[in-house]
Amino acid sequence: MLSATSTVSGVYPVCTTVPRAFSAAPKWLPRRRFLVKTCLRVAIALLFTFSFVIEAGVVPTASMEGTVLVGDHLLLLKLPYGPHIPFTSARLPQLRSPKAGEIVAFASPVEPSEIYLKRVVAVAGDVIAIRGGVLYVNSVRLRENYARVGPNRRWTWQENIGPYRVPAGSLFVLGDNRDNSEDSRYWGPIPVQNVVGEPLMVVWSYDAPSSAWLDTSWLHQVRLYASALGHVTQTRWRRTGLLLCLK
Repeated sequence: MLSATSTVSGVYPVCTTVPRAFSAAPKWLPRRRFLVKTCLRVAIALLFTFSFVIEAGVVPTASMEGTVLVGDHLLLLKLPYGPHIPFTSARLPQLRSPKAGEIVAFASPVEPSEIYLKRVVAVAGDVIAIRGGVLYVNSVRLRENYARVGPNRRWTWQENIGPYRVPAGSLFVLGDNRDNSEDSRYWGPIPVQNVVGEPLMVVWSYDAPSSAWLDTSWLHQVRLYASALGHVTQTRWRRTGLLLCLK
């Protein structure tokens, strides 16, 4: 037998040592590849989640006061309501239609770029009437324990409407804070296709006036959120995790 380094007339030694240039990859390279793949997967998952499943939003006005407060930061469930496909005008199929009593987020019929939050009080086919601020659906007075109405309110024509039937493919929506809400009393039923989601829960709530949330300039928003660090008592801690889908 010949060893790997034996020589016989004209036979050169066989080298069994792998040159450094062809040695195994550095130990850190697999870790970097794993990190890159993990980051890509997380990015794709987040993009899918926030494009099609949920969306974060803040409530800037008091139209749902009593149930939803100014400064509530919400998670909206979008998937069942046909979310928009990013970078296109197309939408996924709508899987369900809201039911009476549910709170929904929808594109305003007056300003489509604005998203409103209201409660569905009647659906297609229901006959609705309001008499002296009292809501009737299908001739039955609706018990609205969630509604807030001032004791000395002056009744206007918006508090005396109907009866009329909600058209097909439409919803009649009202704000829980009836004294401070623009809703179907003013612009009629909204198309179901305007619905973009329903609120799931409050993730954070900060006590600041509507004017603070309505100013959407990035510099103002940075200052607003930075101020929360120095005013922790203005955070409504008890509202964190409040499930609105049960309200």
